[in-house]
Amino acid sequence: MRRRTLLAAAGTAVPASLLLAVDDALAGTPAPSGNAARPDARLARARRMFDAGQHTALLRDLPGLLGDAHDAARSRTDLDHARLSACYTLATQILVKIGRYDRARITADRATTYASLSGSPLAGAAAARELAIVLRHQDQAAAAQRLVLDAAADVEATGLRTDAQAAAYAQMLCTTSYTAARSGDRGQALAMIEEARRAARRLPAMPPDSRLFRISPAAVDLYAVGVHWALGDAGAALEAGRGLRADLFPTAERKSRMHTDLARAWWQWGKPEQTAQELLAAMRVSPGEVRDRPAIREMVDSLRSRHPHAAGVRELALAVGS
Repeated sequence: MRRRTLLAAAGTAVPASLLLAVDDALAGTPAPSGNAARPDARLARARRMFDAGQHTALLRDLPGLLGDAHDAARSRTDLDHARLSACYTLATQILVKIGRYDRARITADRATTYASLSGSPLAGAAAARELAIVLRHQDQAAAAQRLVLDAAADVEATGLRTDAQAAAYAQMLCTTSYTAARSGDRGQALAMIEEARRAARRLPAMPPDSRLFRISPAAVDLYAVGVHWALGDAGAALEAGRGLRADLFPTAERKSRMHTDLARAWWQWGKPEQTAQELLAAMRVSPGEVRDRPAIREMVDSLRSRHPHAAGVRELALAVGS
């Protein structure tokens, strides 16, 4: 009972019962669900849930997905180890999204382990990126930076002969840039985002759904918004995002993320009305991107308490349930 009470007190935007089920799945090797669908099809479905902002549905399916991936990985083939790593990488993404960094550290460690067993540098890069994000949230920026730089070097060593490899490299550079910005290293942050722009030039404007790293030139520009925001330069952040439009991004998650990142820049600049309008736009695309992310909910709460009469704030607070 005390465990459930503590979870409820944490103010999570997803049902506590789902987090308890995830806890149980992480306590050991989860049992297979018995679902007859192929593991790759189930993983693709789970990724679509994440892309659509269906966080509750994804968390509900997560224990069974992990159980089935573990069951398939008894084959000990590289492909099944890579798929199991991808499942734990996705688990890390959703747990980071809702602010559950303790659980995300477990899933990121497991993603890294199974990626190593698979021998795939791309699976390794995906796992390393998520672990670096968790480390950054746990105030271990130096360790996060070392990890993602090593992963970028491993991807670069492939020769970047394919678009998938080039996309992975550009993604690692973006993550390196943002991690440097969050730790106050302005020089490296700006150098890495420019290198990411160069690396992304050969990539298609709309990456294929099957690609592990769906980075594009527009996605790099969106990262630049976050980099400048993290460096405390709201004006540069908004200038970096001046040409961004929702139709440049393939998923609801990325479209909504564009709006929330611009909202953070407007908020940093002291513009509550523009902040509220961007957050309302994010809500229209993917409500979970506002309701389920603790940092964004905190921004909504600050708007409501400090600028209750600014245009859009009341509508936003009612929509979020703040």
